[in-house]
Amino acid sequence: MSQPDFSHDGIRTARGTAFRYLFMLCALLSILTTVAIVATLLIDAVDFFATVSPIEFLTGTRWSPTNDPVAFGVLPLISGTLIITLGSALVALPIGLLTAIYLSEYASERRRAYLKPALEVLAGVPTVVYGYFALVYVTPALDTILPLSTFNALSASIMVGIMIIPMVSSISEDAMSAVPDSLRQASYGLGATKFTVSTSVVVPAALSGIISSFILALSRAIGETMIVAIAAGQTPRMVDLTDPAGMFLDSIQPMTSAMVQIGTGDIVGQGAAYKSLFAVGLTLFVITFVMNLVSELVASRYREVYR
Repeated sequence: MSQPDFSHDGIRTARGTAFRYLFMLCALLSILTTVAIVATLLIDAVDFFATVSPIEFLTGTRWSPTNDPVAFGVLPLISGTLIITLGSALVALPIGLLTAIYLSEYASERRRAYLKPALEVLAGVPTVVYGYFALVYVTPALDTILPLSTFNALSASIMVGIMIIPMVSSISEDAMSAVPDSLRQASYGLGATKFTVSTSVVVPAALSGIISSFILALSRAIGETMIVAIAAGQTPRMVDLTDPAGMFLDSIQPMTSAMVQIGTGDIVGQGAAYKSLFAVGLTLFVITFVMNLVSELVASRYREVYR
């Protein structure tokens, strides 16, 4: 019968084995948590679709799970979500990209050391604070120049856009910083200005990372809950593309806001209205999953490899 090895090498080997299994357990726990969430959504969504036709759910233009006549068309919620995403993209993508260019190409090391952490503080602000700021300060300020409703898509879009700026700027700046200096120096040697080098050399070379930052930030905007629940309102409606002003000036209801309303409402736990929460959640999950998958495909397809 072999004796336990209490030597220094034996203890070190046992410790390494223990940490390996601990790390593997953590990885498996993350995977199992994700699988459990997806399974929960699927099980309850299937129960919902046994009552409501998937075609009716995906193509219906009226959402009213609790008021007669009851309707479970998810298109108004998707419409509201896309409006918030579009508005936040108009705010975050240009500002985030320009910020990343400044941090990567123009800012000194000392200035970057202060500005980048200060910018990323925005990512740590609770979203409920953004929501109340939009409702209490942004909406009254905009109401002085625009005929806004108390709850509207414009204020919510602006605050969601501000919230995702750090994601765009940080990932884009990392991608630009990974571009070899030899490309910059070669361009300077040909007489290019810093602006030309930044926009015509560095940005195209870092394009895969920049596009990935855009898609990930928009995925974050699609899944945002508290800002839109507080500031955007609870009026599910189809967006009228012929009325661009009305899209943003009036109250809407994105998918996440509808889920909050259903989850906190006084409804029967096993009824179709309650089960619709999981159907909307599954729809939201599929949209964000597809966007993250597209981000990975774009990053792998256009990734530049430098030697």
